[in-house]
Amino acid sequence: MHRHLSPPSAVQPWSVAERRPWRTLVLLAVAQFMVVVDMTVVNVALPSIGAGLRFSTATDLQWVVTMYVLFSGGLQLLGGRAADLLGRRRTFLLGLSVFTAASLSSGMAPNPLWLIVSRAAQGLGAALLSPAVLSVVTTLYAGSQRAAALGAWGAIGGAGAAAGLLLGGLLTTWLGWPWVFFINVPVGVAALLLTPRLVPALPHRAERGGGLDLAGALAAVGLPVLVVFAVTSAPTRGWASPQVLIPLLAAAGLGFGFAHLERQVPRPLIPPAVWRVRSLVSGTAMMLGATGVLAGILFLTSIYLQRALGASPLEAGLIFLPFALAVALAAHLGGHLLAHLGTRLTVVAGLLIAAGGLALMAGLPVRTASAGAVLPGLVVLGLGLGLAFLGTSVAAMADVGEHTAGLASGLMTTGHEIGAALGVAVLSGVATASAGGSGLGTTFAAAYRAGSIAAAAPPSSWPWSPCSPCPRSGPAAAG
Repeated sequence: MHRHLSPPSAVQPWSVAERRPWRTLVLLAVAQFMVVVDMTVVNVALPSIGAGLRFSTATDLQWVVTMYVLFSGGLQLLGGRAADLLGRRRTFLLGLSVFTAASLSSGMAPNPLWLIVSRAAQGLGAALLSPAVLSVVTTLYAGSQRAAALGAWGAIGGAGAAAGLLLGGLLTTWLGWPWVFFINVPVGVAALLLTPRLVPALPHRAERGGGLDLAGALAAVGLPVLVVFAVTSAPTRGWASPQVLIPLLAAAGLGFGFAHLERQVPRPLIPPAVWRVRSLVSGTAMMLGATGVLAGILFLTSIYLQRALGASPLEAGLIFLPFALAVALAAHLGGHLLAHLGTRLTVVAGLLIAAGGLALMAGLPVRTASAGAVLPGLVVLGLGLGLAFLGTSVAAMADVGEHTAGLASGLMTTGHEIGAALGVAVLSGVATASAGGSGLGTTFAAAYRAGSIAAAAPPSSWPWSPCSPCPRSGPAAAG
């Protein structure tokens, strides 16, 4: 009785059997979809951004992608911890506010530095928002509702990646590149207004003896930023130059400091016991490498299609769409392969197929007649990476206990995002060096071949070293 008199923010007790309204999930899904889309929507707009803000080279332009994934991935563990300590809805609102404001700032950027800083702020917002979304879903729903909700949440990843590529082409062609960022603003504002009504203030318990490990989080972001800066400077300045050596030395010092700090704080970002789970550590390293290839080649292909082959942003988005679908298809079919081949052979097959796709792309003529000529290589690459991602995820989580599953997922996500940043940095540096530092013009066609060859080399050698030994699964795991 009188349920309408209860304030919307009040915490109402419920039983496990009670069904919760789906409208809350819809709101959370829209917010998460916005974050996932932002990882790919910018790829198609990159050449237009480079021309509009006068980025000089691919190594400069890569920071538009790199800063977002570094901050969103490097701070994921902090975001999860904040949701536990500060409250799930409060952290969700904070992350959504930062993400929306940073999206507005990105679209209004008058110069490259402004845009890069705004993208870092977007990444911070995403790092707070995403763990809070998953935490609300797993806390609010139970039983069959939870299974359905988690299934929908997982599907957002593949759908968002594909939609982002197409949406980036549409927005850039029809409205201009700033709208790949402005589109987030009305969605974010609407979500902020609806959250107090649709998302309950779920109970949380602040643990004693430790708070947010802010110093550890800053070190976790600062270290890869320094490494990326060094890697992107090396092709043009040389590995022995001060611009490379100083950041690398600083990164090494920060790494040692981070390791020491994590042993001192009561609640470290990554408890020491996690590093002893061999399958998780090797799986995270594999995820880092595979994502690096994926993000790096998408970055180069977007520039190649539009600057060297003259494709429009919309055409580039349509060409990328079959690639995203191939990744999703392979991940879906990969479950059958895991049951028959086991984890190790599934990962091996995926990486070898991915290397074959990259070889097709590297073998393209310097100036091909049609932008569609890259499509076969992209589809084969997508099939291979879809299998590799699935097998790697299963292998990494095989020995993880229930009490550390959330932390392990956060570590995998961090490896995924940092891998994307490093992949874009390395391959853009290789391409720029091959083009003689001549920038983003039509001479980038030859550089694309060099970047594809560099991307193909790691997958062709990884199958003989990952997960040693890989956890086995399925009747054919003996293979």
